[in-house]
Amino acid sequence: MMKRVRDMVAEANEIVDCLSAEEAIALHGNPDVTFVDLRDVRELQRDGFVPGAFHCPRGMLEFWIDPESPYAKEEFQSDKRFVFYCASGWRSALSTRAAKEMGLAGVSHIVSGFTGWKKAGGPVDEK
Repeated sequence: MMKRVRDMVAEANEIVDCLSAEEAIALHGNPDVTFVDLRDVRELQRDGFVPGAFHCPRGMLEFWIDPESPYAKEEFQSDKRFVFYCASGWRSALSTRAAKEMGLAGVSHIVSGFTGWKKAGGPVDEK
């Protein structure tokens, strides 16, 4: 039987650090926290993004985290806390699980995604 995405997301949420939108909003502006936007660039252009967030397309995440990868990004080589988000929390759940499995410390995700962030009154940059 085929494993369903919904099941994969539920399994990920059982083992990763999950944040409500309100908890994430409370972390915004902390210099020791990096928000990571996993959405496609078209989503950012259309819907805006968390001010100051680092954009990491979902397809590049593992390559950008791995310090031995030729694509490694300095942002992921720090001791900061990382808060991942996507539109609804599905991609970020799977991404958080992958990052945790790769050994990235201090990673969590917004369960309700950017949609929840906006509904909870989180700031949005539309540049």
